[in-house]
Amino acid sequence: MLCQLSINNFAIVRFLELDFKAGMTSITGETGAGKSIAIDALGLCLGNRSDANTVRPGANKTEVSARFTLHDVPLAKRWLEDSDLDAEDECILRRTINSDGRSRAYINGNPVPVTQLKAIGQLLIGVHGQHAHHAMLKSEHQLNLLDHYANHKILLDSVSASYQRCKQVENELKHLEQAQHERISRQQLLQYQVEELNEFNLGLEEFDEIEQEHKRLANGTDLIERCQAGLHLLTESDEGNIESLLNKVASIADTLQGYDESLAPISTMISDALIQVQESASEIESYLSSLELDPEHFAYLEKRLSTAMQLARKHHVSADKLALHHQALMNELTELADDETKLDGIRQQLETTRNAYLTNAQKLSQSRSRYAKELDKLVTQSIHELNMPKGKFTIQINHNPDNISVNGCDSIEFMVTTNPGQPLQPISKVASGGELSRIGLGIQVITAKKVATPTLIFDEVDVGISGPTASVVGRMLRSLGESTQVLCVTHLPQVAGNGHQHMFVNKFNKGGNTETTMQTLDKDQRVNELARLLGGDVITENTLANARELLQ
Repeated sequence: MLCQLSINNFAIVRFLELDFKAGMTSITGETGAGKSIAIDALGLCLGNRSDANTVRPGANKTEVSARFTLHDVPLAKRWLEDSDLDAEDECILRRTINSDGRSRAYINGNPVPVTQLKAIGQLLIGVHGQHAHHAMLKSEHQLNLLDHYANHKILLDSVSASYQRCKQVENELKHLEQAQHERISRQQLLQYQVEELNEFNLGLEEFDEIEQEHKRLANGTDLIERCQAGLHLLTESDEGNIESLLNKVASIADTLQGYDESLAPISTMISDALIQVQESASEIESYLSSLELDPEHFAYLEKRLSTAMQLARKHHVSADKLALHHQALMNELTELADDETKLDGIRQQLETTRNAYLTNAQKLSQSRSRYAKELDKLVTQSIHELNMPKGKFTIQINHNPDNISVNGCDSIEFMVTTNPGQPLQPISKVASGGELSRIGLGIQVITAKKVATPTLIFDEVDVGISGPTASVVGRMLRSLGESTQVLCVTHLPQVAGNGHQHMFVNKFNKGGNTETTMQTLDKDQRVNELARLLGGDVITENTLANARELLQ
């Protein structure tokens, strides 16, 4: 629960340090004194939006800190442990706002993003504002109230997860279906291109081989003539060929070697040269014997080379890359065929995920129906106590499997009748402002009892309520305070008198500056404050007697 709130230079507050206790704390003060100022300051520690206007004029910064005990708040303790912000059984939230609007947030002395203040704040405090009953007219808020009361977090998470999965599969299916027309056109083009290239059937290395063979046959006559000329010079010329000349030189080298052994390497090199010449001549003779000038084969090569180049120009690739392009087109065609198979698979997957979603949504709807009946009885009983003895409240739930959303397939309507003989109608059509306030307050108190939040703030939720009804509201809040810490900002003495303790807000001028203070009242001070609320500026013995009676 909230133990202490320290406020420095916030709006018209110079300094406040407030200690809070368990039970119900009533907060009152004169109109305009700033009864909600402590609540607003606490909101900064809970991650509410801030700006430079919150800084007290003349000050450099605003600083607000709130200290909580966590003895009975396991969710908050677990959150702090998971975030490495644990401080045993205590949590201190602090926020500073500089005069230039820059803000810093701290949890247990550790700098954190403001979003983390919001996250932990939701586990520590629940705030009910004076206009909360107006939001109750909206169907979405009514649904949230019911889920809040039923503690549907696990069911809602399951529905939300399956809904997101459905949407993901739907988007994937939509994308594939939108591209289907283009895919079919592309598939038809690829089919034609692949069939054309299949018919030509060019191998991966074939173009280079064709090009080389074509070049050889195209220059066949010249090849024969030049090879024969080479042979003539190497071995066949009667006028002196290289082989015969080398033989003569080899003979001379052998003679010289006999005279001087140091010339032996020269003899060896000449012998090696002779061998190389003879082998070269043999290779040329072998090549000439295998060389055939086949006009028909040359024509075949000419045609195949020409076709390859034509197809390459048609497909905007170089001829040597045509076979690779052919392979790429076949791969793409296979992928497009796989997309068709994938499309059928996704349609089946969507049906599966939708069925899973509908199953989860049905479980959530059944639970809502069960808790709605429970809430019907409690709210009806509450509005009877709040001076609507013939009133009846019920929650109408419409389950439509075609109307899927992240919160399930249900739409709900709060139905009410406030007078005998009148049929149940939507709350927005039949409830007056005062009746709406009472119904809304009853629902807030009932739902608050079901929540694990250790501290609840009711900020002037009793607007539009007076007389005996106010006394009932006070008792309801006090009863709630028996199990939960309740801070109640009120202008009604019947409500304030039910508090376990009472704080008074006072605004005054000092040295030309306006300041606001808050103090905890003792019993006599509390009687005087209740008398003021009962009788206004003039406090009489009668109002004092009434105030004492309220406290009893």
